[in-house]
Amino acid sequence: MLVSELLQPHILVLAPLIVFVAYVVFGISGFGSTLIAVPLLAHIFPLKFVVPFFVILDCVGAINMGLRLRADVMRSELLLLMPFMALGVLAGVYLLVQVRPEVLIGGLGLFVLFFGLSYIVKHGRGFPLPRWAAAPIGAFGGATSAVFGIGGPIYVFFLAGRGGGPERIRATMPVIFMFTTVARILLFIVAGLYSPAALVAAAALMPVMALGIWTGHHLHLNLSRDTVIRVMGGLLVLSGISLLLRAAG
Repeated sequence: MLVSELLQPHILVLAPLIVFVAYVVFGISGFGSTLIAVPLLAHIFPLKFVVPFFVILDCVGAINMGLRLRADVMRSELLLLMPFMALGVLAGVYLLVQVRPEVLIGGLGLFVLFFGLSYIVKHGRGFPLPRWAAAPIGAFGGATSAVFGIGGPIYVFFLAGRGGGPERIRATMPVIFMFTTVARILLFIVAGLYSPAALVAAAALMPVMALGIWTGHHLHLNLSRDTVIRVMGGLLVLSGISLLLRAAG
């Protein structure tokens, strides 16, 4: 994609709006930015362009939130997940490079639709999980985060199953993203997925990301987590359906 293509009027309006809403959600809940933004941005950019540039925004946003909320981080669960997340990210980058775009879009649509429905029905709550569950969940989360930029719901599922409450999960998720986003950025560079346009897009949307996190952090005190989860679920269902229709077409 060329830098000049980023200056189209619909992109100049839609891309900042999508990023702002995504990071308002991130500021409130500690995750969800990629769940909201990547499916919507995939309608105006190729997925192989969206995932690499958006991971730069996620990396900066995660560092910001992680440092602010570090006191409540679930450190022992992080140590369980990290080796398996690393393996999953390696596999996911390979798939992102090799798999056809329409297959990726269809897979993203199914993935987003599933989590949207589960958030509406179950409020994003999990059930007790053993320590060994870190292996399959960490690997799957790493792979989906590399392919689609979306691993948050999988990690939330694990942390909730390990006894994490909303505040501890909100503090732990940005730290997970700090590690996974840095790893993905390095691997995307090696795989040649960064273009000048991707770097320009990330730099231009950085202030929008910061404003979204600031807004979400202040709204966090006034909105219940269940309300945010249900609204996000509804957005994901609509987004997933639209992506499936696009893949089929």
